[in-house]
Amino acid sequence: MKKIEIQHTDLQIAPINFGGNVFGWTLDEQKSFEMLDKFVGAGFNFIDTADTYSWWVNGTGGQSEEIIGKWLKSRGNRQNIVIATKVGSETKEHGYDISRKHILKSADESLRRLGVDHIDLYYTHFDDNITPVEETLSAYADLIKAGKVRYIAASNLSPARLTESFDVAEKNGLPKYVALQPHYNLVERTGFETDYAGLVEKYGLSVFPYWSLAAGFLTGKYRTEADFDKTARGGGIRKYFDAKGKAVLKALDVISEKHGTKQATVALAWLLAKPLITAPIVSATSERQLDTLCAAPALKLDTEDIELLNEVSK
Repeated sequence: MKKIEIQHTDLQIAPINFGGNVFGWTLDEQKSFEMLDKFVGAGFNFIDTADTYSWWVNGTGGQSEEIIGKWLKSRGNRQNIVIATKVGSETKEHGYDISRKHILKSADESLRRLGVDHIDLYYTHFDDNITPVEETLSAYADLIKAGKVRYIAASNLSPARLTESFDVAEKNGLPKYVALQPHYNLVERTGFETDYAGLVEKYGLSVFPYWSLAAGFLTGKYRTEADFDKTARGGGIRKYFDAKGKAVLKALDVISEKHGTKQATVALAWLLAKPLITAPIVSATSERQLDTLCAAPALKLDTEDIELLNEVSK
């Protein structure tokens, strides 16, 4: 599969980013290994996780990184895999924290759990809106200098703090974020397109959208109010089942039938057709789901398809 380069780096990735939030949560270690093997076997190499996945299980997290670390060791393929993890998320033990002390401690803990000597892409997961930007970037500079981190990225930073980060980095010779992980999909367009797209272009950021399938809504499996009661995610995605959401699902039905593929594949192909999008983040808990997601890069939507999806998702 043709690889693309994360901007301002030498990291080569295939255009789907496997979301590791399911490892140690809805997938046990054995099933996680099976999903990772199939993902890599299909030609992909980019894995996303966080130090706090899955804190909602045990209150602290770390399970996802540990499983990925065990898989890397057992397969002996670290040199072929691009690993992204994150720091700063909230848990039962602490609030959002991107202080120097927390970053340095968390990076060492992530390295230990992953069983690697460096993290390819290290994200500010959430902004505490307290720590001075210079303190955060200086901590990352030390990690990069020590060889523990290669590049840094941002997720869930306000446009103002993201802009400030670049200004401070430029002024003080500190590392700059090379990528952004925003919330973006067919039913969640406004935030990214209004507040972040311009900054992505200005700073030349690669973009890895999370919740690319709107927590499963864009798979098309939720068609009645009763369907939302059958899943733990139902309460969080019922909000999409309005006139706009129904129109998006109808368009996905039409286009997926036209191309002989799945609705989720079409939703991801729409993202990949966007010039600013590099690699959507997706999770899968079965081989069938993974096949659907991995088919997206090969699906080339035509102008009519894209215009229809753009119109119904406004």
